[in-house]
Amino acid sequence: MIMLVDETLQSGDLFARGKELTIVHNSEFYKLRLTGNGKLILTK
Repeated sequence: MIMLVDETLQSGDLFARGKELTIVHNSEFYKLRLTGNGKLILTK
């Protein structure tokens, strides 16, 4: 379970199971990736 505190999520909670996750927004799929440098990349 991911804890939401003051409308804030910790990226470590999101990426606890891997370096990529899928977000569905308005029936569109997006990939959020954590790079080797610790940066975030969002692609459609």
